Amino acid sequence: MNRADYQGHRAHRGFTLVELLVAISILAIVAVLGWRGLDGIVRARVSLTEQIEATRGMQLAFAQLQSDAEHMADPNALQKRPFLMVDTDSMTMVRNVYGENEPSMLQVVSYRVVDNVLLRRESIGTRDLVQLDVLWKAAISNLDTTPAVALQSGVTGMLVQTWENNGWRTGGQPQMNNPNNPTALNLPPTGLQVALQVRGVQAVMMKSFLLGGL
Repeated sequence: MNRADYQGHRAHRGFTLVELLVAISILAIVAVLGWRGLDGIVRARVSLTEQIEATRGMQLAFAQLQSDAEHMADPNALQKRPFLMVDTDSMTMVRNVYGENEPSMLQVVSYRVVDNVLLRRESIGTRDLVQLDVLWKAAISNLDTTPAVALQSGVTGMLVQTWENNGWRTGGQPQMNNPNNPTALNLPPTGLQVALQVRGVQAVMMKSFLLGGL
């Protein structure tokens, strides 16, 4: 076999097993790197979508809270009845309800975090203060059978504070007209601050509201 025949035979002999293994290994490495990159993009997209949905849900929840806070009933019109109570993962208030061509009515609204879901429940409207007492007791004792509306899921905690006597206060009812604290200014609360911790969101979502009817 001369030199030309040898080179022609070598040119048509194909790939060796070693060359095929090297090529397959390179393709496998490229595929793994590509899959990891794609998986990372998908995971980031899913996480971003969840955060956007959580943020959107919290915006709606805060908008409802703001509406309730702005329409909170005037404490002086309730003849020293309870009108606001905050506790761990819960809040209850009395608000004004305005219907078209109808006189304003009073309504008890409660917020609760139950099984990591922020729930809002509102009572029927009334102009009878005695009936308002019944509605208030049902709300704070969780005996109200009115269907609740789920505002946001994945809520792991809620903290509510009221601005009264020139400072933020956590828990219980407002201290206005409190005979056990005669040295305090005992002014009605003028502000409300709600902080919500949502699963998957590192920062605590917080917003302050002015209380209406004061």
